[in-house]
This record gives sequence, C-alpha cells and structure tokens, in this order.
Amino acid sequence: MRTGFANPTRPRRFLLAIALGTCLLPALAPAAAGADLLDTVKARGVLRIGLEGTYPPFNFKDPKTGQLTGYDVDVARLVCSRLGVKPEFVSTEWAAILAGLGAGKYDVIISQVGITARRQQAFDFSQPYTYSSPQLIVRRNETAALTRLEDLKGKKLGVGQGSVFEQQAKAVPGIEVRSYPAAPENLQDLAFGRVDAALNDSLMVAYLLKNSQLPIRAGARVGAVERMGVAFRKGNPKFQAAVDAALAAAHADGSLQRISIKWFGVDASRAP
Repeated sequence: MRTGFANPTRPRRFLLAIALGTCLLPALAPAAAGADLLDTVKARGVLRIGLEGTYPPFNFKDPKTGQLTGYDVDVARLVCSRLGVKPEFVSTEWAAILAGLGAGKYDVIISQVGITARRQQAFDFSQPYTYSSPQLIVRRNETAALTRLEDLKGKKLGVGQGSVFEQQAKAVPGIEVRSYPAAPENLQDLAFGRVDAALNDSLMVAYLLKNSQLPIRAGARVGAVERMGVAFRKGNPKFQAAVDAALAAAHADGSLQRISIKWFGVDASRAP
C-alpha cells in the first residue's frame, strides 16, 4: 500500500512478548561447538544480516532498482567491508526477526533494534549506531498543546502494533491507544480525524512527512532517547569486539556520520 508514500512502510516494531519466550531460548546458549562467530563468518566470507526490508529510510527496496537500500543497509555494508566479508541480506517480518536470530537463520540483525535490558538477557549488542526519540505527529491545523503523552488523556493515539511506542502509550492512563500494522494506515486515520495524534520514531517522522501529501505535521518529541545496535547471539566475544572496532573506526573517520546525514540530514550516529 503506497497511499501518500514513495514506499510502503512499517513502523519499528520492537520485541513482542512471545519473542522473548520459548522461541528464543536457543539464543541464550553460547555459540555452537564453541566457535566464535567471527571465525565462522571469516571462514565463510559472508555475514548473514537479518532486516525487515520495508522500513524506509532505514531499510527498504529501491522502487527503481528493487534492491535493498537505506541507512541500515549502508551501515551493514560498512561493517562488512571493515570485517573483510560480504553482506548477505535476509528480509524477515519484524514479528519473527528476533526469533530468527535465536534460531540461527542469520548471524546478526541490523534493522533498528533498540538496546534494552530485556533484550540484553537474550542477545548481545554492538555499541549503538543510531540514536533517536519518539515523536508525535498531528494534523496540520491542530491547535491543542500536545507536548507530552499525558496531554493525550481522553484522546485517541495511533501507534505501531507491537512497537515500543505502543508500550509507552499504554503506560499512560486515559489514552485510547489504536494500534496499526503499518504507518500509512495510521497517518490516514490521523488525517481523517479517526485518531488525534500518531507516535513514531523521530528520524522516520521527517521521511514520512516529506513523502506524504496528507495534511499532517511533526509534533513534540516525547520520551527518552533510544539506542539502536547490531544484535547477535551470545557467546561471541571476538565478533563483538570486531564489530565494535569497525563502528568505532567509522565514527572516528566520519564514515558513519556521512551515512546518517545522507539519509536523515542530521548526525543520528551520536548521542544528542
């Protein structure tokens, strides 16, 4: 569905309850046979990367070429080049992406996975490569002062189904939370008055509004800054050190900053 957008989008969906249940128990075990992932990847010559593939501007298919592109894709290629291996992308529905990592369907996820204490019980993460915060989207003619989530008590708020934004909204009593599987439907309902505001990633909001003809605008940023990193199975200290070194070098020489500015117009690779 394209309505008002260059590409279909899917709001960033964070770990569903089941994703940290029994389906992810394999992720808690060390790497098979004691082999560090770095040795395995080097021997194979390929790093298998899980991503959603429908989440512009982070990772999506270029409508002209059909090839995967976006910020995450560029970061993945940068990391692979510094590890001396080739990237192999595996597009996966977000609801199953962490379970797929635990099952060994790919080596890492580079798809805006938030670093949280709960996820760190099941997976290891690289140092952060993206920082962003939740942001409201409102109708262009909105006059109410909506500067925090508490201002939406008694109102309807559209969020991504299974997202951290859904969790944040449901934690505030009095908000009628409406969950959507994709951003276009959410923003359509906002434009038509079916919800009073929407909540999404601040970096994605700029992209959504740039590519939408709907009468909506960016609202206030709400909530804490979030950190996103490369996720991989536990028990791979050499791999973790190598990925962190690759990202640190990319920070130092400005490569990561250039990728961020290319996609967002700002440097989102460093903490604000």
